[in-house]
Amino acid sequence: MEPVRLNPGTLPNGVREPRYERAALQTGIVHLGIGAFMRAHLAVVNEDALDAGGSLGWGITGVSLRAPDTRDALAPQGGLYTLALRDTTGESLRIIGCVRDCLVAPEDPAAVVRRIAAPGTRIVSLTVTEKGYLDDAPGSAAAFIVAGLAQRRAEGHGPLTLMSLDNLPSNGAVLRQRVLALAERSDPDLARWTAARCTFPSSMVDRIVPRTTDADRERIAAALGVRDAWPVVGEPFFDWAVEDHFADGRPDWPGVRFVADAGPFERRKLRMVNGAHSTIAYLSLAAGWATVDEAMRQPALRRNVDALLRDEVEPTLAGVELDGYRARLLERFANPALAHRCAQIAMDGSQKMPQRILDTVRDRLRAGQAIDRLALTVAAWWWHQRAPGADDPLAAGLHAHWLRSTGSADPVDRAHAQTLAQAQALTQFQPVFGDLAGAPALVAALAPHLRSLAERGPLATLESMP
Repeated sequence: MEPVRLNPGTLPNGVREPRYERAALQTGIVHLGIGAFMRAHLAVVNEDALDAGGSLGWGITGVSLRAPDTRDALAPQGGLYTLALRDTTGESLRIIGCVRDCLVAPEDPAAVVRRIAAPGTRIVSLTVTEKGYLDDAPGSAAAFIVAGLAQRRAEGHGPLTLMSLDNLPSNGAVLRQRVLALAERSDPDLARWTAARCTFPSSMVDRIVPRTTDADRERIAAALGVRDAWPVVGEPFFDWAVEDHFADGRPDWPGVRFVADAGPFERRKLRMVNGAHSTIAYLSLAAGWATVDEAMRQPALRRNVDALLRDEVEPTLAGVELDGYRARLLERFANPALAHRCAQIAMDGSQKMPQRILDTVRDRLRAGQAIDRLALTVAAWWWHQRAPGADDPLAAGLHAHWLRSTGSADPVDRAHAQTLAQAQALTQFQPVFGDLAGAPALVAALAPHLRSLAERGPLATLESMP
């Protein structure tokens, strides 16, 4: 018999549950792009603050910008869901309750605008992925923010903190630029009001959160004795550095670093955690290793990732502690309990490579330093893009550029061995490479890796690395 559904009346015994009066919870945070990561990160520290006696005015309204899946899963559960933290020692379960409700933007866009404009709302946060910041069309995160700010100003309510949690350098500044530019087009007075009164703190967020599987649901249901339609799974590790620049207060989130400048923390996370993740993902997909922990069991790949971080990434970082960080990170990647799928990490590579890999390449080239292992990541990414249908917003253009540059999509085509000219042509894809197009040092480092991947494959290429 299938277990009953998780809801406020079926809270399982022996599992940590909300320690505050949920019925009195009011929305203070509207989160655009509610998904697994936000529910394993922001919502968790917000839950901790509420459990510690924080104001009940800091409940969360989640907004799904496209599909109703999250709302459909959480609404019958009264907004409750399970957080499952997993490592080699086992799994700990906890019920999270601070998500009061979830709106679906395409179904009722006016409701989203009203919630942003509501006087009790003081923070609007976002996890809309890197590509979400390129979109300011109706229905986008930026469009909802601007509409909410316009209504808020017209009704005489106070300013907002607009807080990005996405993997972008200076994510607060990027969000500010997008919002102000869109506001300026519709109402210059609104743009001036927003610039003067609202704040856009940058932040660095770090916790590995794989996509929830049916096996996760079954395992968690067996442990709870009730069925949760959409639990979230994550690692125990947690880190968040956010600039302490809030327009109208904030919760006292336990364990969060409130800093003057999140930049050093952003760079360390983007270049070490996300950069290494991309390296692992693209090489692993070419080699047939499905998950990050499986890849990390391959001595040649682990050795390469370690050397990449030690020799090419760490020297570009300053103003942040590095002692033991790399060793801890390699152990996080090796966590077999997460089964973090490489295909999930590889998605939207055209939006991720510039900040995860190519910014590091720029710094290394400016300093006249080697980029051999960084170039291998670039080659592996291009290898992933050579076939049509890659999960990327620029997939069609990337595939066409590969064909124009190399003359073939055949991964073992000896007639079109990768030459310097072909590597140079590949780097001319402006939406990704920008001012690195045709950079001689990048081309010289990229060409032999492309040739090796074609002729020997990823494992032999890794084994040949010094």
